[in-house]
Amino acid sequence: MDQNDDIDVPVHFLCPISLQLMRDPVTVTTGITYDRDNIEKWLFEFNNATCPVTKQSLLDQTLTPNHTLLRLIQSWSTLNSSHGDFVRNNIPAPKPFLHKTQIAKLLADATKFPHLRTRCLKTLISIAVDAQRNQTLLESSGAVVEFLTSVIKSSELYTTEREEALSALHHLRLTESNSVKDILAKDGEFVDSLVLQVMKNGSYQSRGYATMSLKSISEVSDPTRLIATRPELLTEIVRVLQDRISAQASKAALKLMIEICPWGRNRIKAVEAGAVHVLIELLLDETEKRSCELVMMVLCQLCGCADGRAEFLKHGAGLAAVSKKILRVSHLVSDRAVRILSAICRFSGTGRVVQEMLLVGAVSKLCLVLQVEGSLKMKEKTREILKLHSRVWRNSSCIPLHLLSSYPS
Repeated sequence: MDQNDDIDVPVHFLCPISLQLMRDPVTVTTGITYDRDNIEKWLFEFNNATCPVTKQSLLDQTLTPNHTLLRLIQSWSTLNSSHGDFVRNNIPAPKPFLHKTQIAKLLADATKFPHLRTRCLKTLISIAVDAQRNQTLLESSGAVVEFLTSVIKSSELYTTEREEALSALHHLRLTESNSVKDILAKDGEFVDSLVLQVMKNGSYQSRGYATMSLKSISEVSDPTRLIATRPELLTEIVRVLQDRISAQASKAALKLMIEICPWGRNRIKAVEAGAVHVLIELLLDETEKRSCELVMMVLCQLCGCADGRAEFLKHGAGLAAVSKKILRVSHLVSDRAVRILSAICRFSGTGRVVQEMLLVGAVSKLCLVLQVEGSLKMKEKTREILKLHSRVWRNSSCIPLHLLSSYPS
């Protein structure tokens, strides 16, 4: 049956990406609604970070179920059921809300009969994405979280089961549910499993989910746990950034580093994991504002230690990449760039470094900072940098004449 000839389908029931009928409508932050399968492929499989219709960047890639549209589709499905298989095959029938007893039975069966475990995990995922009320019900059930973490922690299970469990846990709105985060933050074995099993050996998608889970857990973790961060965790975070799994996973990895690096020797561990080189490479390619800010924040933290500055200067494009971002992205990026240059000039300002800053335009950018509107604190730090090496820079032909008037005396 041809849908255009025989069935009058409302246009808002169609998926904007493929013009197919929606089965699970979800709305992105731009306000456009898509079918879940299609938009998840667009975002995560094809690694696009924009809204297909508006072309706007999706800084937050949360997919919110559009329950109103789903009810309209289901009502339309009921009214048009006389059209036969086409309607029944393409439109999901209304599903009743679940009860705690149903979830308890589902978990009991999966625990008692291991061969039902994969089916149980898939069912939990479908329950979580089906309705907001179901999602809340799963979150409130400690038994569900306990079951999922036990699957993830078990070394005897197939990788596919572990990945299904991670996907289910991800759909429990871990980023929003403090109760779930608190449970997981206290489970050291679970965190170790995420690092040593999933992030080392998992698929791109499962590594992305694990990174997002670890980022959420770090937000409620006790400082003593953050101080004792395993070097393997930072190695795997850096690998997620290097592999550029998705925009969402990269941002989660950067936020995780921002949480971890201030504690103990974690900056050194991150530097030893190769973070500085990877961050500079990201900075060279990144154009999205929030991503640039996160990269610069982590880079600024790492340049606060001698090892970080040494690795920064080993990269041939480090000074140029940081200088280029000044006054081009946001105040936060400019501020962190000035701080990085300040740390380099104060503690690592060799003759070669001072000359390179002239050649790549860093000194000219610093002079420009003094001419434009900005925070007094950033301008004061800029003056300190320029005064520090004024004998080399003040009369250099590399500084445009119209900027020399800004050079502090």
